[in-house]
Amino acid sequence: MRATVFQANTGVDPLLGTRALVEAAERAAGEGADMLFTPEMSAVLDRDRVRAAGSIVTEDEDVALAAMRETAAKHGLWIHLGSLAVRDANDDGRYANRGYVIDASGAIRARYDKIHLFDVDLPDGQSIRESAAYKPGDQAVVVDTPWGRLGLSVCYDLRFPDLFRALSDAGATMLSVPAAFTVPTGKAHWHVLLRARAIEAGAYVIAAAQSGRHADGRQTFGHSLVVDPWGEVLLDMGDKQGVSMVELDLAKVTDARSRIPVLHHRRAIGSVEVAR
Repeated sequence: MRATVFQANTGVDPLLGTRALVEAAERAAGEGADMLFTPEMSAVLDRDRVRAAGSIVTEDEDVALAAMRETAAKHGLWIHLGSLAVRDANDDGRYANRGYVIDASGAIRARYDKIHLFDVDLPDGQSIRESAAYKPGDQAVVVDTPWGRLGLSVCYDLRFPDLFRALSDAGATMLSVPAAFTVPTGKAHWHVLLRARAIEAGAYVIAAAQSGRHADGRQTFGHSLVVDPWGEVLLDMGDKQGVSMVELDLAKVTDARSRIPVLHHRRAIGSVEVAR
């Protein structure tokens, strides 16, 4: 499988964000990619929630989603659109942070709403309350592709190994982690967590990330990674924006899982005894 990763520096204008996505998809297709992976909040990244509200619409109205479906069909390219902020018809006033898998005909094959929301006060002074604007998802999602089963997550989900256990238990041989990691947490934990998730599952991890100083003033860590099932980093994009391709040998999944068959050795853990 030829996987292309788009490392973005998304701003506050959905039309500019859409243009960048289409350009990335066209370049990926032109270079012979089978599937494109894009980061969290691929079209608009804006922490000014009053301003951002004007750009958040329903799926049917979203220009980025429509453009990526059209581009996928035009080029016969699968796309994991890492996530978009979207409105639901029946909601509680909060949005969904939703990822999409689009097949080579332009059809939406899977949707995933980010389950774990990032509410934290960071050492650099940032205070982030994702749950104030977004509602959490409640369903883990895998999707079949021509190259294997893909498990979906978004950014902060990376810190919750139970989700990735559920995805690999459901047959995922690839795990996608689109993200907009902050710089302090990225420096501390990004590489080690992604490698750990790959090793635990014996699966490929593809993590498309946001990078650099954004129009809303935030700075993201970058370092989009592809990690193989043995934990080897096959691609690290550093802080540059653009697209990079890597070839995935899916036979490595079988090899890693046969060498250390942790999936077969997993056992459900019930209650915990507290010894005194």
